[in-house]
Amino acid sequence: MIDPPRSTVPDAVMKCRSAGIKVIMVTGDHPITAKAIAKSVGIISATSETVEDIAKRLNIPVEQVNKREAKAAVVNGMELKDMTSEHLDDILIHHSEIVFARTSPQQKLIIVEGCQRQQAVVAVTGDGVNDSPALKKADIGIAMGIAGSDAAKNAADMVLLDDNFASIVTGVEEGRLIFDNLKKTIAYTLTKNIAELCPFLIYIIASIPLPIGTITILFIDLGTDIIPSVALAYEKAESDIMKRKPRHKKKDRLVNQELAVYSYLQIGLLQTIGAFLTYFTVYAEQGWLPHTLLNIRIDWENPTYNDLQDSYGQEWTFEQRRILQYHGYTAFFVSITIQQVADLIIRKTRRNSIFQQGNKVIWMGIFSQIGIALILCYGLGHVNALNFAPLRAQYWFVSMPYAILIWVYDEIRKLIIRRHPGSK
Repeated sequence: MIDPPRSTVPDAVMKCRSAGIKVIMVTGDHPITAKAIAKSVGIISATSETVEDIAKRLNIPVEQVNKREAKAAVVNGMELKDMTSEHLDDILIHHSEIVFARTSPQQKLIIVEGCQRQQAVVAVTGDGVNDSPALKKADIGIAMGIAGSDAAKNAADMVLLDDNFASIVTGVEEGRLIFDNLKKTIAYTLTKNIAELCPFLIYIIASIPLPIGTITILFIDLGTDIIPSVALAYEKAESDIMKRKPRHKKKDRLVNQELAVYSYLQIGLLQTIGAFLTYFTVYAEQGWLPHTLLNIRIDWENPTYNDLQDSYGQEWTFEQRRILQYHGYTAFFVSITIQQVADLIIRKTRRNSIFQQGNKVIWMGIFSQIGIALILCYGLGHVNALNFAPLRAQYWFVSMPYAILIWVYDEIRKLIIRRHPGSK
């Protein structure tokens, strides 16, 4: 009689290995049987040797074999019974392919604790009552839905409905995809915050006319950015998603230091510079050179001051200044929108080049951004309550070099990460 493993298991084990997931077999079977099954499904590679295999090949006693030379290890429950925690840790650290045979329920629990001492996120699969302690102790316990006992299902965090190990690997891939897409969406959403905050800081510190109004900012947050943020959720998995090492559970969170620094202090600052360039260009073409705008805020906002002179001596009434300020708002808004298009494009991938990733929904996000901006500028530009104004076409292109710079900068960053995987 034989109970062969499913045909999908070897491929699933191989995917786990390429994804940096260490698969350890823990069974109550005899060591010889366990080793044969482990080799048939790829838990022990065809080229890997245990200490016993090396001793047999060299025709020497097992005691004379250097255990570091053995990539695989088959540990008997009797050996594990007398083993210290340090010895178990040594096996778990220095052997990439491990099989534990003739193990008791208590020993399964000891193995789980040993893996957790290595700061690993441990998933345990089981179907029997004797698996319950290990399922409960693991970071995620996975019980079999068909063959599993009620005790195992109650102790587990998740129940596998088809009892197929390959489904766990599929779940890992889907989990990584969801994590990636959430991270992309958060990074995209955070980036524009600096470009929205800096105008108010400069407005207070340098006392210049307000570059962008609060209503205009609301149209960015609740208008142009909504559909692109949703579009990122439809990104497909990157080609290397199952070739990466598992993320560090404490360092690589959804929002960590690296993401904040990159979104705020790198891409965010580039967006801010591009937006201010457009703002100053609009004012300069109307006669207000940048140095003239410094420390002018009080006079600029004074409704009784109707003869304020610009850089060339032209006098401006309060109403004329208000209209120009609305043009400045619109220019700043358009500049952020154009650069957010570049930000949306670079967020399509975290490590791969954007040319390696396709997503038709992203185009819907891009067209919605541009479309909403066009409607606000030219369709609703004469509605004073919205603080928008019809903008000359050339002002749409002032920040374009910064949008291109954002894309080039990010492609270089991703190239460095691919060539040096330890980079952030």
